[in-house]
Amino acid sequence: MSVLPPDLPRLQTLVTYLRGELGRAERALTAAEEREAAAVRQQPAPEPPAWLVERGIGAGRLPARLHTGDCWDTGKRHPTPGTQTAESGRRELDQAPCVCEGSGPVGPEWVSPPTT
Repeated sequence: MSVLPPDLPRLQTLVTYLRGELGRAERALTAAEEREAAAVRQQPAPEPPAWLVERGIGAGRLPARLHTGDCWDTGKRHPTPGTQTAESGRRELDQAPCVCEGSGPVGPEWVSPPTT
């Protein structure tokens, strides 16, 4: 059983009314999305981590290079910042064979010399 009126004039009136309501709802939605986007833009960017350990390619994915957190050459082969514990990070730093040239100077307390 339909709740819509059966005659043409009332259906046309109903469609006109619903189109107006839909337009108002779409404008309210657009305004809310713009407010949300403005709020996100105003939030400061998160602090980069102090360092990132880049991993090699392959099944074992051994540490390959050490980067400072703001290095431009970090690539995609590193864990998401914040997922490493301090202890696991220290172990990986001991295994990293070299420091990225783009990261600038990194103190000797962070990197062990490469083992050959």
